Amino acid sequence: MGRKSLKETRRLEIIKVFYQVAKKEGYENTSIAKIAKVMDINPSLIIHYFETKEGLTYELIDHILDRYLLIYTIKHKGEATLDDLRKTIDMLFSKKWNLLFDDGLFYTFYALAFREKKIKLKYKLILDALRNGLSLMIEQCNARCVTDVENPQGVADFIFVLVDGAYFYLSMESDKKAYTERLAYYKQKAYDTLGLPPVKVLSAPVL
Repeated sequence: MGRKSLKETRRLEIIKVFYQVAKKEGYENTSIAKIAKVMDINPSLIIHYFETKEGLTYELIDHILDRYLLIYTIKHKGEATLDDLRKTIDMLFSKKWNLLFDDGLFYTFYALAFREKKIKLKYKLILDALRNGLSLMIEQCNARCVTDVENPQGVADFIFVLVDGAYFYLSMESDKKAYTERLAYYKQKAYDTLGLPPVKVLSAPVL
């Protein structure tokens, strides 16, 4: 009971290899034949599960959504604590969060969203789910009187706007020290928006 079927296991394995190949070769240069070669299987098996490269792409985006939403796994379900909220903010502004999905693929799929309605809807689902999860966590902290955020949904939206903008900008930054300092600065801005005391007093890094 609760164990994954062989079919589910195989599908997930194909999705993960697709991600690795696309990350290395680029999405446009990735084909079902290349994925099959890496896995040492017949391409017809991949076609059996996903039919087309587009079908595989849709399921990869769904898989990424599941990975992103793991950020809201908390010890006391339905009763987020201030510690849960702090850990979530720390995670959002961390190298680990940024590495959940390769930047090159993220922005490739993002560009496809302007041409393919299905991908656009999937991206909207990801972004809405992340915002709603953070908003709910803030509401639960408000209920416990550990935060006093007047508009949880608006604040959650602002924080993710900050996250999205921060990582796009930082993807252009090659200086590790500057990257770390700016990421810490953006995180502090998120803490300020939540009305939480600073972890460390930070000034804006010099551009």
